[in-house]
Amino acid sequence: MFTQKHIDFLQQNLANKKILVVGDVMLDRYWFGDVERISPEAPVPIAKINKIEDRPGGAANVARNIASLGGNVTLLSVVGSDEPALVLEKLLKAEHVDTILKKDDEISTIVKLRVIAKHQQLIRIDFEEKPSHEILAEVLDSFRAIIKNFEVVILSDYGKGGLTHTAQMIEIAKINGKQVLVDPKGTDYTRYRHATMITPNRSEMKDAVGDWKTEQELQQKANKLKEELFLDYLLVTRSEDGMSLFADQAYHYPTFAQEVFDVSGAGDTVIATIALMLANNADITEAINIANFAAGIVVAKLGTATVSKNELINNLKQHLNT
Repeated sequence: MFTQKHIDFLQQNLANKKILVVGDVMLDRYWFGDVERISPEAPVPIAKINKIEDRPGGAANVARNIASLGGNVTLLSVVGSDEPALVLEKLLKAEHVDTILKKDDEISTIVKLRVIAKHQQLIRIDFEEKPSHEILAEVLDSFRAIIKNFEVVILSDYGKGGLTHTAQMIEIAKINGKQVLVDPKGTDYTRYRHATMITPNRSEMKDAVGDWKTEQELQQKANKLKEELFLDYLLVTRSEDGMSLFADQAYHYPTFAQEVFDVSGAGDTVIATIALMLANNADITEAINIANFAAGIVVAKLGTATVSKNELINNLKQHLNT
């Protein structure tokens, strides 16, 4: 399935073409510790925290995946005027992600706090508020002003309110001749009409079109959705069943995951890799082939993680030699 040409493609300078990521950003905060006893106050474990780690999440994780693979990426989003926003900016700068973060004084930056002991998640606590209409209008104005500078746009929708103007953004991007990839949320996909591609996971696809019992039924539902939304491509990521691309025909990609430790963020890696490949003129089937392989690497890592360019190349070399 892979050849030396895939490695040669990845080894070239992939930063010549710029990618814009727009969507819901969040700070993924991990508290690592040990559990040795149960609380006398309630039947719950007591976690003694010995390490705290922060990582960019949501659309920010998509952007850092692109940068990790050697891409040139800018992130446009909304944050609060608070400590998590400062942490996010610092982390993204360190990972070579350019940012245009609109500060909304009326909200707190989205934070997902996970308490983990012995590699098991004990609890997740979410802090989130929807951005104001005024700030979202500023995001749309900035999008319109800068779109001409980018080859590919990713709209990373986590359903947190940061992509209220999705339909307008797709229209603006298409008018400017840009490819638009969407990671969708919810049951109403009409706002993604005319995107180049949407990338729902299995659960999200079922939310949009209902369940299916056979591969033929899935293909029928996928083709119908693709036609209704005027998409060029529809990619369904299916966990242990790999991925299915619906284009001029259906293409199926088996999973490359050797060990699945944590699937959170795998979809971010997929859409980031595809965008980077398409920006550099890769064929869509080859772009997804490489993205599928990258996802197989990232699911073996804890939490929202990335795959580096060298890591991907080295893993491909090992795969070719086996």
